[in-house]
Amino acid sequence: MTINQQILLDNRPTGEAVASNFKLVSSPIPELRDGQVLVRHHFLSLDPYMRGRMNDSKSYAAPQPLGAVMIGGTVGEVAESRHPQFVVGDKVVGMGGWQEYSVVNADEPGALRKVDATRIPLSAYLGAVGMPGVTAWYGLVKIIAPEAGDTLVVSAAAGAVGSAFGALAKARGCRVVGIAGGPEKSAYIVNELGFDAAIDYKMHGDARSLSNAIKEACPDGVDGYFENVGGGVLDAVMARMNAFGRIAVCGMIAGYDGAPLPMANPALILINRLKVQGFIVSEHMDIWPEALNELGTLVATGKLHPRESIAQGIAAAPEAFLGLLKGKNFGKQLVKLC
Repeated sequence: MTINQQILLDNRPTGEAVASNFKLVSSPIPELRDGQVLVRHHFLSLDPYMRGRMNDSKSYAAPQPLGAVMIGGTVGEVAESRHPQFVVGDKVVGMGGWQEYSVVNADEPGALRKVDATRIPLSAYLGAVGMPGVTAWYGLVKIIAPEAGDTLVVSAAAGAVGSAFGALAKARGCRVVGIAGGPEKSAYIVNELGFDAAIDYKMHGDARSLSNAIKEACPDGVDGYFENVGGGVLDAVMARMNAFGRIAVCGMIAGYDGAPLPMANPALILINRLKVQGFIVSEHMDIWPEALNELGTLVATGKLHPRESIAQGIAAAPEAFLGLLKGKNFGKQLVKLC
């Protein structure tokens, strides 16, 4: 009988998440029933939204249950199948969680999707050609809706969502400025991803200094902003938004520890008649095929070069996740399982 190693949420964090919130366990894999598929995971996705799920508080999704396998996207291959549409060796993407194997009821809509690993690396289906990429696509196309020549800014620009946003925006003829942490990430988004300019937020001690840097990088103002961070970064960009600018709010990682994130000057929303819209990409499954087609083409043709930070082995997942929350990752954060 195959043993499955899993990471459970053992207790809820108080303030900052720590490694002791998680627990590594081993359990046997049950026999499959009709309609089920056993997936051996090759890669596990780590994403900022998981921090919010660890809290037992009101949110857009139910909290992660205590004593259960941590939620998370996975990509791998079918190891055993009792479903007619899946055979051993099929490459698949799903929400298998923080574990080496998952048993999937393959008849459930969206539970498991076959992918082509001949043109696109398997790991990319958890990043640029997966949920992060579709998130960037939706915020750009459906909320910001730019015209060629618009100036767009994205925070966490070197991450999985930010890098995809840059490629998608450049393909639409926009000027793209990224906010990232550190000189290496800033150089990467300009030299490898093709951003027009980068701003290293670590060089600025407050929102006013960061806002001045944004003004220098965006002399014609900011027409659209993709928000991943919140706090002082949002305040800095808000001060440089043009009239009728659009802000797509994807995440606010600065507040994932539960502290409130006050806005310094909300009157700017009225003064500049801004559109500010939050969104959850899983609520817009209808756009996924169109988005994935464009993202897959960008990766396959070499127009999007996503970087990856890869931790080795299931036991490394908690520390890699905590590093992600502190910005230690470079590009998409993954855990390689086999």
